[in-house]
Amino acid sequence: MAQIKEAPYGTWESPITADLIAGGTRTLGQIAIEDDRIYWVEGRPDEGGRNVLMQWTPADGMRALTPESYNVRTRVHEYGGGAFWVNQETVYFANFADQRLYRQRPDEEPQPLTPPNVDLRYADGIVDEHRGRIICVREDHTTAGRQPLNALVALSLSGGDAGGQLLVFGNDFYAAPRLSPDGQRLAWLTWNHPQMPWDGTELWVGDLDKDGNVIRTTLVAGGEGESVFQPEWSPAGDLHFVSDRTGWWNLYRWRDGWTGPLYEREAEFGRPQWQFGMSTYGFAADGTIVALFFEQGTWEMGTLDAAGGAFDPVEMPYTVLRNLQVGDDYVVLIAGSPAEFAGVLRIDLKSQQMQVLRRAGEPDIDSHYFSIPELIEFPTEDGETAFAYFYPPQNQDYRAPAGEKPPLLVVSHGGPTSTTSSLLNLEIQYWTSRGLAVLDVNYGGSTGYGRDYRERLKGRWGVVDVDDCINGARYLVRRQRVDGDRLAIRGASAGGYTTLSALTFRDFFHAGASYFGVSDLEALARDTHKFESRYLDSMVGPYPEARALYRERSPIHASDRLSCPIIFFQGLEDRVVPPAQAETMVDVLRDKGLPVAYLPFAGEQHGFRRGETIRRTLEAELYFYGKIFGFDPAGEIEPVEIENLPAET
Repeated sequence: MAQIKEAPYGTWESPITADLIAGGTRTLGQIAIEDDRIYWVEGRPDEGGRNVLMQWTPADGMRALTPESYNVRTRVHEYGGGAFWVNQETVYFANFADQRLYRQRPDEEPQPLTPPNVDLRYADGIVDEHRGRIICVREDHTTAGRQPLNALVALSLSGGDAGGQLLVFGNDFYAAPRLSPDGQRLAWLTWNHPQMPWDGTELWVGDLDKDGNVIRTTLVAGGEGESVFQPEWSPAGDLHFVSDRTGWWNLYRWRDGWTGPLYEREAEFGRPQWQFGMSTYGFAADGTIVALFFEQGTWEMGTLDAAGGAFDPVEMPYTVLRNLQVGDDYVVLIAGSPAEFAGVLRIDLKSQQMQVLRRAGEPDIDSHYFSIPELIEFPTEDGETAFAYFYPPQNQDYRAPAGEKPPLLVVSHGGPTSTTSSLLNLEIQYWTSRGLAVLDVNYGGSTGYGRDYRERLKGRWGVVDVDDCINGARYLVRRQRVDGDRLAIRGASAGGYTTLSALTFRDFFHAGASYFGVSDLEALARDTHKFESRYLDSMVGPYPEARALYRERSPIHASDRLSCPIIFFQGLEDRVVPPAQAETMVDVLRDKGLPVAYLPFAGEQHGFRRGETIRRTLEAELYFYGKIFGFDPAGEIEPVEIENLPAET
């Protein structure tokens, strides 16, 4: 056994390198099952992020179905999801380059079903076998100068339709069309501006006439103050869904015009619908419900009998579970843990035997280099409690000198209506294995802790999130877990907004890193896509009526208040956060004589995708913290030009 070396925090050598992270791991997305065939979407960083549809069967194992010239990805709502569906071994999918729908039969080349050179996008489809058609969400971008039109449409399985037959339309957004087992009724979700799907959605059911038109519609659940998630029909023909009407996303059933809860628990059986095709429950052949839920920082799985009686937990060696699909006697989902990458997992419902079909990555790294997070609860403003995952430094080869405490890096996640999880993240381990502590904060406004917690950010983005990041760091300092004189905060996009707000409007952190962070809320409100175009109505206030508040909350208009060193990373092709937003703040820091670094990247947009960019940014950020906090990182790192850095003595 190698001798443990003593070295200051921040200087430890680590096998978790920037090159390893830049090489990327596969992303595992939407899952579908049919008989014993299992399908999933796999994003491949070594192919430019191309999404490939994979298939696994017990007899033949795993194979890729998508030819090299195709990319299984839809741009509906821009965030996509629900990009493929399967029926009788035939795959139907949206192709990213042209956004057309394609049909791919076994061992054949894909054939287009929708017309070329028309800006129509499709997602979240099902096959209506009774009528030989697809029912899906369509987003119509064909008219310049207006927001796209969303609707539910029907398309022939043989193609030839001019974009599809309108079935349900008139509202701003639609999702989750689902046919009853007998094919006679259609359920769907819908909502209107300024609601986001986690604010308020409506669940409707309509009868289908002999021609497949929707008639006699019924509002089942939902409204402006109720978020409904994932409608599904049981094998017996009862409609099920998840609703947060009690303040928690729980399971409900609609039968013969009556709605009632199946199982009530202060846990989340739903997720924020940033994408189509999300799934947290399903039905086995006997009607048993298998469901995922989030409680006390961990995802768990359980079964519920068809009558809505006893809920039985299923023991899982994983803390993060998503994308559940249920077959007759097995389930498939994506599962991972703090020490194990996410993987596509098959579980036999009778034997409970688990089989990993595919991992997001297989790096050859000893798990003793991984920091296992502690779920912490800490006091914050107004007598409230907030949550975070704390990662202490961890490296089996090193210990710090007696009495030294580690620098702390606070992470503010994006969204902001989103969440961070305990899933193994090599970027976090990059820091902890070098001797920095990390606090990954689920600030007020994050999901997983009930509707009240989710709504703490309403009208207070840039306030509550900042308070919670600061109070999380303060909590650790008071408990002598970290060095109170070496506190930094980092974030990207919306998380970058929280970071820049903390560094601009508060005097607490000693350094920060902004990755294409939002600094001008007005610009974000004026120029964004339809799905998010009214998002800030609830997070800040209606625009332009609340323009003064937008300016007051925008770091770019208060950049003279910046008072600590910051490093900025910016894509020069970014249309969401143009480079001028970062450059204005860089100029202020430069003029004030504060240490500042600015790394622009040609060809990068809003979110870095190139391996060389990812490698450079990680190493540059580490180098920056080393200079600001007084440690020398191990290894060869290309220096970063830091303006106004005091000369070393």
